[in-house]
Amino acid sequence: MTKLRAFAILLIALGGAGRALAQPPGDDPIARVVFPPELVMKYSQEIGLDDGQRSAIREKVQAAQTKFLNTQWDLQEESQKLVRLLQAKPVDEGAVLAEVDKVLAFEREIKRTQIALLVRIKNVLTDAQQVKLMELRRRPD
Repeated sequence: MTKLRAFAILLIALGGAGRALAQPPGDDPIARVVFPPELVMKYSQEIGLDDGQRSAIREKVQAAQTKFLNTQWDLQEESQKLVRLLQAKPVDEGAVLAEVDKVLAFEREIKRTQIALLVRIKNVLTDAQQVKLMELRRRPD
């Protein structure tokens, strides 16, 4: 089995980071009450996003992207270590499970950062803007 295939199988088995947030809003109760940055920017004029809000959201997204990048690099490194451990004969179960804990910790950090970003964006928006975004999100494009 190639390293790439083993890594792909590992990611499928562990679940990709952000899977819950990638679901359509109708399927995910969390997604129904938060607003991804792409949605806010897509409808920025319709909701009356002002320059201060736009700047605040941009700063929050940039900070989260930096954190995502660093964490994803760490996740990649630990995932590769896990693949190597799984290729051993015999496989050291204790070492594999310890490495799985490291991989899951990075995945947790990515998901936590995603939720934090969504909360921060929501807190920048007024109640009226949030209501309007919910209406716009339901509208077919």
